[in-house]
Amino acid sequence: MSDMITADLVDLDLSADTKEAAARALAGRMAALGRVTDLEGFLADVAAREAQMPTGLDGGIGIPHCRSEHVTEPTLAFGRSADGIDFGAADGPADLIFLIAAPAGADDAHLTILSSLARQLMNAEFTTALRSAGDAGAAVALIRGEDPAGPEGELRTAGASAGDEDPVAGSAAASAEPATDSTGGVGGTGATNGTGGTSDTGAADGTDAAEGTGRQSDAGEPAGPGRPFRIVAVTSCPTGIAHTYMAAEALENAGRAAGVEVVVETQGSAGFSRLDPAVIAAADGVIFAHDVPVREKDRFAGKPTVDTGVKAAVNRPGELIGEVRGKAARGEVGPAGSAPAAPVERGGEAGEGYGTKLRKWLMSGVSYMVPFVAAGGLLIALGFAIGGYEINKAPSVMDHFVWTQADSWAALLFQIGGVAFAFLVPVLAGYIAYGMADRPGLVPGFVGGSIALTINAGFLGGLAAGLISGAVVMAIQRIRIPVALRGIMPVVVIPLISSAVVGFLMFVVIGKPIASAQKAMTDWLSDLSGANAVLLGALLGLMMCFDLGGPVNKVAYAFATAGIAVSDPSDSAMKIMAAVMAAGMVPPLAMALATTVRSRLFNAAERENGKAAWVLGASFISEGAIPFAAADPLRVIPASMAGGAVTGALSMGFGATLRAPHGGVFVVPLIGNPLLYLVALAAGVCVTTALVIVLKGLRKPAPGAASQGPGDADPSASAPGTRQPVAA
Repeated sequence: MSDMITADLVDLDLSADTKEAAARALAGRMAALGRVTDLEGFLADVAAREAQMPTGLDGGIGIPHCRSEHVTEPTLAFGRSADGIDFGAADGPADLIFLIAAPAGADDAHLTILSSLARQLMNAEFTTALRSAGDAGAAVALIRGEDPAGPEGELRTAGASAGDEDPVAGSAAASAEPATDSTGGVGGTGATNGTGGTSDTGAADGTDAAEGTGRQSDAGEPAGPGRPFRIVAVTSCPTGIAHTYMAAEALENAGRAAGVEVVVETQGSAGFSRLDPAVIAAADGVIFAHDVPVREKDRFAGKPTVDTGVKAAVNRPGELIGEVRGKAARGEVGPAGSAPAAPVERGGEAGEGYGTKLRKWLMSGVSYMVPFVAAGGLLIALGFAIGGYEINKAPSVMDHFVWTQADSWAALLFQIGGVAFAFLVPVLAGYIAYGMADRPGLVPGFVGGSIALTINAGFLGGLAAGLISGAVVMAIQRIRIPVALRGIMPVVVIPLISSAVVGFLMFVVIGKPIASAQKAMTDWLSDLSGANAVLLGALLGLMMCFDLGGPVNKVAYAFATAGIAVSDPSDSAMKIMAAVMAAGMVPPLAMALATTVRSRLFNAAERENGKAAWVLGASFISEGAIPFAAADPLRVIPASMAGGAVTGALSMGFGATLRAPHGGVFVVPLIGNPLLYLVALAAGVCVTTALVIVLKGLRKPAPGAASQGPGDADPSASAPGTRQPVAA
């Protein structure tokens, strides 16, 4: 810890009034010491992490943090605010702000120490001492785990005398013996010590994660009145630096207060060590507190389970423990003895409604479908490029294939692509059901999707089949099942019953109406012409550029690919695909052009991102514009949408067609009316570029903004305390 924070990285009179200004002020101290190489690039990474989930915690704490390629070594800066700064915590502003900066390739030993600090932030004595620290040196000593009254650099270890509490428990041990940190922080960072153990270094290997509890000898005892209630938990967050370990500490503290044994597996940046199977087997309940998927979730099957977000464990651990004890008392277990519910089905944070869950379920299906679309569509397009559009009438390559004939290779590519395309609807339906009900939803989902193809219900039928399959499995999972039958539920009973129910509904009840609706939509698209086609192109262009690869973008893309995912797509469907791909290329290409023609309006990090955006945009990767949108959403996103709408409308108006669902400018030879298509793309890029330059030019540089190069002032830099835009 001593090399991570110094007095120069402490501001006990932080004057910032927003979280952006606070991050800038603390990051400026890091940059002054050479630990951050690009201030604006690092702040953009901090803002992107903040956009994923607010970093404010109850108790007046803010912990903005991120991994960044602009950080040279793990660094911690601390600020104390008299008025408090809003970091999104439910109980109000934060007065203790910790900015944690980790390099993209930080080693486990350093991250273990940072995780130890994160856990100690749940210690009221530690935060009280920080609030009363009289100078930067005293604050540094507390954070390092030193005795503020002792000599500089003298660390107090976990083996201090009775009554001496180490403010950062385990950090000295972690620094001294980094080899033990590879166990994932379960022992080395104190993940199990809070349950009553006194292990010095934590677990020694991946199977001894529970030894720190001092109760390994009785881990196999059956549940009963002779021992406390036992809970195993898994915590994880997107970056795995702070919330993962704070949630673990909060659960362990709440468990001690309630007389419950809690053993936590932290799936964080400091590593991942599996809990001992004997500890899991002896547990009476499970808590998943996570914002990324739990690894190897099957290990916890068949136990009372609470599945929630990581911040819920930080803010209300006692409620979660009470909830899992209640489920155990009522005999409720994970779905029918299988793995607990999928993350998209869990309750999550308060306020998450059915609409949000529905969007997650649909995006689950679309995200798994897109690779099949790209592979199959490009293979089909290559087949057409080599063998012409009559290649779809070629005989099977099983019956006729000549190694020296180009037409045979074209037929081979076309037929492989057709097989890949045939999976689109089943994969869509199967993974929608998976998003709702986890693996038990896969079988009925794939069956329902295949039936949708059989009855010509197409893309709409796949959506319906996926939602129905997930709902049927979730209904079955809520039925109380005798213990003796739980083992066969996920592999026999659920697939059998759910497939039969979904098949009946798709074949007999709703299949024909959906097929009729699919035909009506196809006919409507085929009849599109003139102003209607142009308006549709503009709308799809707006959607493609609204969130740059997010849900709205994916909806437009899925709509387009569904139209060409047939053996003989209509002319209108191919026009829609062309308009969607052209509009998706506009934002990154426009940002690249803007950074070239008016570089002084962009900081050094954005100019570097602009170089990469040329390739990303040309490859139809809309996400290439995300760094620009994250740093300045109110200017970049509207400008991108305007250019995307122009390109989409012109592409439809020019009648450009495309059989390939991906590829960007590299599939231009496969496009109908390629020259006019490129004109449409160039027009949208010019519109977005001009708007971005105008909007950024209207923004006044803050006084004292640093020069980024000869004659290039950086208008995005600002004096400490000014608000900077972050990702919406």
